[in-house]
Amino acid sequence: MKTLKYLALFLMAITLFSCSSDDDATSEILQDETIGLQKIQEISNDNYTVELFSATGALVQGYNRISLRVKDKKTGTYSTDAKLEWTPLMHMAMMQHSCPKTTITKADGKKTLYEGDIIFQMAQNETEYWELSITYSINNVSYTVADKISVPASPKRTVSSFTGSDGSKYVIAYIAPSSPKVAINDMKVGIYKMQDMMNFPVVNNFKVKIDPRMPSMGNHGSPNNTDLLQSEIGGFYNGKLSLTMTGYWKINLQVLNSANEVLKGEPITTENTASSLYFEIEF
Repeated sequence: MKTLKYLALFLMAITLFSCSSDDDATSEILQDETIGLQKIQEISNDNYTVELFSATGALVQGYNRISLRVKDKKTGTYSTDAKLEWTPLMHMAMMQHSCPKTTITKADGKKTLYEGDIIFQMAQNETEYWELSITYSINNVSYTVADKISVPASPKRTVSSFTGSDGSKYVIAYIAPSSPKVAINDMKVGIYKMQDMMNFPVVNNFKVKIDPRMPSMGNHGSPNNTDLLQSEIGGFYNGKLSLTMTGYWKINLQVLNSANEVLKGEPITTENTASSLYFEIEF
């Protein structure tokens, strides 16, 4: 009998140790998946909490790379097979509208982390605000969470909405370099067409000409800049941005369509020192 009692205690100890080890391993995996990210906020319903993360822990007017996790409130576990969609909605005094966004996909090499992009073309103010609604499906059951989100105005212009010479409305957003250097930087922007108040598809086969200038230094430019072009349909526009010194730069833009016609923006001349379409950076 003593032998059986000791054997039972031994097996119980192994089981408890195994469970504890599994729990520790799971916690470690979940912690590792958010290393380098900071939580923006949580949006909850009765069943689940959706956690939002970014590199800075905040949303900005302009381009945002957002990571998400879905947590079961009863078990404390995170979903590994959720299907998520989102709708950012700007509540204005006289209307509502959305903004450019991508689909939400599983983050590469992650089990519980999902990610996508949202470009907020305008900031909140005292009476107008952004709301984020997320619909997700787990085990073929659909749920929704929604809440206000904070999108303050950016100190520098990194996104612009404009009407082109073709009469269509567009949004152009600065994406990279996120940390500019005195060098020839890889530059990246996104261009979207306002199809209606809720849909902003990616624009394909356009061209973006850039002319970076330093207004405080006689409006001097820089050499070896290259136009921004798409490397793939549905993707961002990539080119080279030359920055020769630190300080405030205005990146003057011209957006051309597939027929090489200028839709918005003007060249810099002695008489015209800035384009009506531009980004700002300072470093």
